[in-house]
Amino acid sequence: MSGVRSEKEQRRRERSRQNTWRVLRPVLAVVLSILIACGAVFAVGSALYRKLVLPIDRDDATPILVEIPSGAGTSQIGKLLYESGLISNKAVFKIYVDFMGKSSSLKAGSYYLSKNMDIMSMVDVICKGNPPRETIDITITEGMSVEDIGALLVSKGVWENADKFLELCRTGEDFMDYSCISAIVQNPKEDRKYVLEGYLFPDTYTIYKDASEKSVISKMLVRFLDVFSTDYMERAAELSMSIDDVITLASLIEREAKTADFEKVSAVFHGRLREGMTLGSDAPLRYITGQNLIEFSTEQVSNPSLYNTHVHKGLPLGPITNPGQATIYAALYPDEEYLGTYFYFCLKSSQTGELVFAKTLEEHRKNIEQYKPYW
Repeated sequence: MSGVRSEKEQRRRERSRQNTWRVLRPVLAVVLSILIACGAVFAVGSALYRKLVLPIDRDDATPILVEIPSGAGTSQIGKLLYESGLISNKAVFKIYVDFMGKSSSLKAGSYYLSKNMDIMSMVDVICKGNPPRETIDITITEGMSVEDIGALLVSKGVWENADKFLELCRTGEDFMDYSCISAIVQNPKEDRKYVLEGYLFPDTYTIYKDASEKSVISKMLVRFLDVFSTDYMERAAELSMSIDDVITLASLIEREAKTADFEKVSAVFHGRLREGMTLGSDAPLRYITGQNLIEFSTEQVSNPSLYNTHVHKGLPLGPITNPGQATIYAALYPDEEYLGTYFYFCLKSSQTGELVFAKTLEEHRKNIEQYKPYW
């Protein structure tokens, strides 16, 4: 009898579990649906927050002047910010301002804002009614080195000294988000002076008078990536060159030639690299010694530095200056007529910077003898 009772008890328990599950199942289904919906809402909300509220471009600190006229409402201000490229959605701006109760606090005036500011920061600036931050135009010319750029910014009163700027350029560690820089940092070359040498693109920049060193460098790196396009990267791969190889070669061309000779000088260097010759360029000696000489002593030419292309074959340790777009192009597209034909050049006139090219060492020596009196 005890066996029959046990069996009945089991069936009773089974029916109880089934009844309980029938009651709980719809409840659990509703709870699970709510959790999934909340997760989806959170995911969508996070995506929208990143897209619509956070800065348009964290790396772009370019000052943008926005004139807010007297009597402008939230919608008009949102439209001005949107048309200036500072926000991605006018409605989100209005919703945020209305939700925070700041509609009546927005002040007319002239404001310098930038794409690395989020909506909250812009609203705070406009509510405070701060006068525009003073800006300054800085022109970085082709061929300026990292140290030249630091000295220029100090002379313009942006910084008291260039120590922090030079240290940031030396290590490059604060700019690992840029693949061209991270590639150098992750594969360090001993004795390289500045990781960022070659990547501070020459151009005219509008910056805040009190801009930080990091923000100024970021602007230049962003501009470099604008210029060094996908086409350039593909061309570098065709030549079996890294970006750093291209910029290093371009920096030599920048120092050795005037515009008319860029592609020809590039052809000479490419030809010498292919033949396993030293590049024999004096430009790195100027970088090593800090002396802008036309001729160097035997001791200087024998300097063991890995930048010295008289002693070491191949490209120097890294870029020796910051090249412009024309020399970057020349490094990628050498003159086909001169490539593999001309292996030497020397200065023809120190006044014009014109060069004379030679196919053989004997011809090169004759050119030096002829034109040296004019240096």
